[in-house]
Amino acid sequence: MKLVKLIANLGYGSRKDVAAMFRQGRIADADGEVLYADDQVEHAAIRIDGEPLDPPAGLALMLHKPVGYTCSTKDPGRVVYDLLPPRFRLRSPLLSPVGRLDRDTSGLLLLTDDGALLHRIVSPKAKLGKVYEATLAADLRGDEAATFASGELMLESEKTPLAPALLETLEPRRARLTLTEGRYHQVRRMFAAVGNHVEALHRARIGGLSLQDLPSGQWRALDSTDLETLFRG
Repeated sequence: MKLVKLIANLGYGSRKDVAAMFRQGRIADADGEVLYADDQVEHAAIRIDGEPLDPPAGLALMLHKPVGYTCSTKDPGRVVYDLLPPRFRLRSPLLSPVGRLDRDTSGLLLLTDDGALLHRIVSPKAKLGKVYEATLAADLRGDEAATFASGELMLESEKTPLAPALLETLEPRRARLTLTEGRYHQVRRMFAAVGNHVEALHRARIGGLSLQDLPSGQWRALDSTDLETLFRG
């Protein structure tokens, strides 16, 4: 791929913008030698204004999503892309959330521009567990775990029952719930179905991958070891 197209696809600007950056001498190699648009250079050796080029296509990252952000490019309010470098929302192919967290849910969100990886993660065949921690409006009764594990719970407007889910009681009004599917607002609707209400919701883990010490609002790129950990879960 030509350098102009490569850099434009990473969101640095239009091809016209990138061509102007070459003419201005802003694009160089790791040794500081100015590059030209027709040069052949390894991705890792390219510098723009002295900074390494963003990761190439095939990027996957994890984000600790705070409450108040939506997983959208069009929402008029705060969106998860506001927490990433501005260029990231302009990448081609698009950097997309892998599943979604609603505005009022915090926690682990994966994003990738690798379509095959995205489908592998969300495929029902993967059966990747998604672990949520919920704070509830009322005390748990004690029968919710059996209901969720039964594989017979039907949600309003749904035509098929939910897959069995694991509920662990942490405190009278706090629970950990592990799902292997991802229906619309599933956790909130499950608790509503047993007469309770979710006041706060946090996704702590997907597969074997957790937030660990990643602060709220921060992100990091995933490497091959992270992806192996994800699918081991």
